[in-house]
Amino acid sequence: MTDALSTAPMKTRCGFVAIIGAPNAGKSTLVNKLVGSKVSIVSHKVQTTRARIRAIFMHEQSQVVLVDTPGIFKPRRKLDEAMVESAWTGAGEADAVVLLVDARRGLEDEVQKIIDGFKAHKARVILVLNKVDLLEAEKLLPLAEQMAAAYEFTETFMVSAISGSGVAKLGAKLAEKMPIGPWLYPEDQTADVHLRFIASEITREKIYERLHDELPYSSTVETEAWEERKDGSVKISQAIFVERDSQKAIVLGKGGAQVKILGQLARKEMELSFDRRVHLFLFVKVRENWAVDPERLRMMGLTR
Repeated sequence: MTDALSTAPMKTRCGFVAIIGAPNAGKSTLVNKLVGSKVSIVSHKVQTTRARIRAIFMHEQSQVVLVDTPGIFKPRRKLDEAMVESAWTGAGEADAVVLLVDARRGLEDEVQKIIDGFKAHKARVILVLNKVDLLEAEKLLPLAEQMAAAYEFTETFMVSAISGSGVAKLGAKLAEKMPIGPWLYPEDQTADVHLRFIASEITREKIYERLHDELPYSSTVETEAWEERKDGSVKISQAIFVERDSQKAIVLGKGGAQVKILGQLARKEMELSFDRRVHLFLFVKVRENWAVDPERLRMMGLTR
């Protein structure tokens, strides 16, 4: 007699996981490692994730949609306020919430403020201590105990998002927590952001990598045109917006040398990401106060 349970099809699961943390905790790196490809900007410069980016990974019959939220920090201007609101909204809409903490920095003030927010919402939260490979082993247990005393987390994981250590185990647990239901995306899809947005994020990342010491947190990139060509290549035109003429000069560089290098770096990564030839054209424009323009924030996905 055949065991009915063994022949029954496995039920699919699908749900959302919000990853919350202080700036530079490693949220984007963790998302990219779980997904297995680059879907979120990674930079040592804080607050680089501006909109909630939904990345997708599969584990057995579970589809997990990761919401890579902006870091939660003390807002100083309209853009900052929109980013923090976006982060908390992502947590409120999720089936599971992960608090990602840089193990080297531990229970710093910004992390405590996030925990205070969890307390107010009585949230069920998974604690993930990241960058544990950079911390002395004898300091890990005291840190875990300190975090457990600060909040009643449902589970605690220790990972290195850079190396991947512990990430698979975390991914399996997240998959297990997803509610039973149909998948929302095709099995091979890794993100629900549009290719134009990904292209903008790639260029923005190169700006941070090249100019983080010279250019303040006052630039953004928009893909203004995307032209499919008959040979399979794509022509992409992007505008790099800054707030002042002095910032424009920094991005352009002497004789346009800097923006040329930025274009070369961004184009190379786009071709790897999109698996096609890319013709990239960059234009640097001054738009004063773009970071407080409600319409600009809406276009960036930071307001409803």
